[in-house]
Amino acid sequence: MLKIILTFFVLPLVLLFGPAATGWSNSEQPAAESHASGMLQKMIVQNGIVTMSLDVDQLSADGSLAAKIEQLHFNVAGNSFFSVLVFNDLLRGPEQGSMTLIPQQPTVLSSLPGPSWNRLLLEKLPSGEGFDLAVRDAKTGFTFFNVQGHQYDYDATGQLLTVTGGKLLLSKEFARALGRPSDADSMMGRISFGAVMQPIEITQLANGETKTMVMPPLRGSAGPDAPVPGPDVIVGVIEDVEQFGSTQTQVGLAIGTDSCNNGNQPIDWFALNNTDHPYVPQNLYRMSGGALNNERFEQVGQS
Repeated sequence: MLKIILTFFVLPLVLLFGPAATGWSNSEQPAAESHASGMLQKMIVQNGIVTMSLDVDQLSADGSLAAKIEQLHFNVAGNSFFSVLVFNDLLRGPEQGSMTLIPQQPTVLSSLPGPSWNRLLLEKLPSGEGFDLAVRDAKTGFTFFNVQGHQYDYDATGQLLTVTGGKLLLSKEFARALGRPSDADSMMGRISFGAVMQPIEITQLANGETKTMVMPPLRGSAGPDAPVPGPDVIVGVIEDVEQFGSTQTQVGLAIGTDSCNNGNQPIDWFALNNTDHPYVPQNLYRMSGGALNNERFEQVGQS
């Protein structure tokens, strides 16, 4: 489910947020749920392991005829916003997002050209990109591999998502960096992963209509990461921003977000005009200064 936050931006000397009103869009729901009844869960990765099997000889093109397979193992960073939809305990598919990969051991691949192999992420690409998944540099967006031919599976009992059989295809970007552009889309290995998922939104549907929506807490009790009891909404991904009119110094924007509740108390999301409707304070920042606009990180708005 995609939450739409309607926000008025005030533009004097600095950009200011006005009061926010929150609604939801069913546009991301699978068609099978448009008139169905049951429980729809949006889930993100709690933890997991990604395994890549790479043919190092083929990747480095050292001329050897014998394949040298290197197994690379990565931990998935906790609470990565790689999200899936599960309806009545059945997987309905992944949404656009990514999981950060933390290498478990050094790798010989660090000697190859391209950005750092120590800051990889596995990204679910938007529809229409030609590939479903890609392995990228988390900082620069440099694409190492595209993934093809994989299968998703979900075990509702253990809330376990698995992907198997993925082929790692050399990206055009990485092929050019290696000086071998003609090798683009060549298979360089395979990828698989298993991840424990946790719900960040639970929606009860009746004949396709949302009856209730709850953001369950990710923290079971107060602690170092949640020192004060209560909810704590964190925006993980801003999926879309649309402008809906303007007047004088105010601009109306709808911001589609992927969010989670990092607190230890649940949040009930009620639509307007319910008086129990929640409001989420927001802050807006930008990089600014210098030729590349990267000298400082400055706040330009708040609600």
